[in-house]
Amino acid sequence: MNAIGSTHPLKPAAFLDRDGVLNYDLGYMGARERIRWMPNAAKAICRLNEAGYWVFLFTNQSGVARGFFNEDELRALHDWMCAELAGQGAIIDDIRYCPHHPNGSVAGYQEDHHWRKPSPGMIHDLMEHWPVQHQGSFVIGDRATDIQAAETAGIPGFLFGGGDLDAFVADVIGKTSVRTNR
Repeated sequence: MNAIGSTHPLKPAAFLDRDGVLNYDLGYMGARERIRWMPNAAKAICRLNEAGYWVFLFTNQSGVARGFFNEDELRALHDWMCAELAGQGAIIDDIRYCPHHPNGSVAGYQEDHHWRKPSPGMIHDLMEHWPVQHQGSFVIGDRATDIQAAETAGIPGFLFGGGDLDAFVADVIGKTSVRTNR
């Protein structure tokens, strides 16, 4: 992931949910062996990169709170995912995840944290740490909670039902149609 510096331009962001958008959601995806990429996932991210968007992942990861995997394992998975995508020219600029769940079994993670979707905490945090142009930014998610987080953050949300992620992203870019700084 890129370091944030004062030389970064103000530009819109694409906030992508992870499981169900970037990869198939097979439940508690804590290991690389379980990752199955959505069709044209890397191509979709390349399209966003080339169009001048920041590309962020924001994902609820209650598997940590439930004891299925820990944060170190989750970060290692994210590092691997980013490296796999970067090998295809697709750059994820940053990732936020919420490891908390009120019904978790791991001490320290048993809460309804303000980052947990449908709350917009992860979106807000990314917007605070990156020079995000609010106009033209959007969310792509596969659940109503993703769209709720987008709406609460004041940006449009688009519900992805699976299939060709690049074709879906191309359509969303056409609908948002804001010129970005490249």
